[in-house]
Amino acid sequence: MTRKSRLSAPKSGVLFDELLVVMVQQGDRRALEQLHRRWNTRLIGAAYRFTGDSDLARDLAQECWIGIWRGIGGLRNPARFRSYAFAILHRRGSDHLRSRIKQRGFEAAAQRQEPATQDASQDEALALTQAFAALPADQRLAAHLHFVEGLTLPEIAAVQDIPEGTAKSRLFHARRKLKAALNPDIQGEDQ
Repeated sequence: MTRKSRLSAPKSGVLFDELLVVMVQQGDRRALEQLHRRWNTRLIGAAYRFTGDSDLARDLAQECWIGIWRGIGGLRNPARFRSYAFAILHRRGSDHLRSRIKQRGFEAAAQRQEPATQDASQDEALALTQAFAALPADQRLAAHLHFVEGLTLPEIAAVQDIPEGTAKSRLFHARRKLKAALNPDIQGEDQ
């Protein structure tokens, strides 16, 4: 699926999310449950990319949902739910994640990985996971939000509460580091 089709295809899903947000704001508990079912896996995935730890990712996503449930009544534009949810995820975990990432480092993340098999696609998936784990936390989150979630630069800037130019820089450096990590033939200072 191309980036253009990925971004244009889910318009009905975005509209449905907007409807769910409005219904939640009006007190509909079932709409809240539906919103949770639609978004929980994505939030856990984003938290995992940010933390590199599946248990911590689940905890962080749960904390994010607490923040969403408490603050959704104040969300003025239901169309911004995606950015709103990822911004809460970022705020809830940033301090804790920074200290945890510093403690564990890339070596611990590499030790957690299963041994690579002979299958090339598994080798590539492992290389991509390790390349993401090696990124600084802010670049890792920006890359996940852009490449996996399809957020735009302004949305990434809003999620990370930074200027758009800083978001662009983080994404640029993340892309360069990922490319260098996945293609050892590329020479550069990030290797």
